[in-house]
Amino acid sequence: MPFTPDDQLELTISHELIPQQVRKELHESFHIRPPFVLPILLSDLLLPTPCTHRSVSSPPPTTTAGTSPAPHTYYTVVLIDRATDRIVGVGTLFLERKFVGALGVVGHVEDVAVGKDMQGKRLGICIVRALSGISERLGAYKTVGNCNDVNIPLYEKCGAVRKGNEMAKYVNDRARL
Repeated sequence: MPFTPDDQLELTISHELIPQQVRKELHESFHIRPPFVLPILLSDLLLPTPCTHRSVSSPPPTTTAGTSPAPHTYYTVVLIDRATDRIVGVGTLFLERKFVGALGVVGHVEDVAVGKDMQGKRLGICIVRALSGISERLGAYKTVGNCNDVNIPLYEKCGAVRKGNEMAKYVNDRARL
């Protein structure tokens, strides 16, 4: 399948939010952009599994409904393999307005995932840098990302430092899987 240029897709956010430096550092065989809004069968895409312990039992959705950003809140980027025009990496930025922080904005990097056969090509670094750049461009005073110990070096390569501890309370045992 030939690569589909951004101008032929209805993107969920402006591709101009992704820092130009991130685009320059990305190998030419890949392209980074926001996801598109066209109806697709998501199970037909090479969707990487996020680095979480949550299982999903519902069937895949048939459209991207629900993935459009809430105004000024959610920003998702996808990495496309130009040779196959398939998604090989994904990540989301969530912007939180802090009540106790004088209504400042904190960016949360979430659900960064790269397909197993694409790991080791610095694509995760590209995704985190893109999301951090969007966060900074939109006025966040800091960007945070919770991750497993194995992914700490990835975030350190992107300029993050270890700060505090993550705590979680799961709704039920199935959510922990």
